[in-house]
Amino acid sequence: MATIYMTEEGLHKLQEELKYLESVERPRVIRAIAEAREKGDLSENAEYDAAKEEQCNLESKISQMKSQMAEARIIDESRISTKEVQILTKVKIRNTKNGATKVYHLVTEGEANIAAGKLSVTTPIAKGLLGKKVGDVVEVKVPAGIMTFEILEISL
Repeated sequence: MATIYMTEEGLHKLQEELKYLESVERPRVIRAIAEAREKGDLSENAEYDAAKEEQCNLESKISQMKSQMAEARIIDESRISTKEVQILTKVKIRNTKNGATKVYHLVTEGEANIAAGKLSVTTPIAKGLLGKKVGDVVEVKVPAGIMTFEILEISL
């Protein structure tokens, strides 16, 4: 697995979710398996099969989260500058074709939420903006073609 960059806040959220899965969800699934097992013949027990599948999915998710935490590198937010677009900065851009403006907060993949304006740095638009400065005009290749943006503002 590749190195994952995240903020202290992102790591804390991941730790809290992992704690919840291990302390609440895992025991719930184990109880569901035990209850289904008590109902008799396991070869024709759909509840048992569903509970075992849920357990498999849960354990896979827990394992994935532990791997993410092991590979995580914390981003020092005090070293973020607004001289150029970088992770954790907010960037106001204008689409040069239609004049529409958007503000995106560039975040780690795990913190992305497009509805909240949080754009993962792994997206084509964010990749095209990284390292650019206010006033730069950037052409970004997206699945729909080429989009051109002017960087209007960079902030924290």
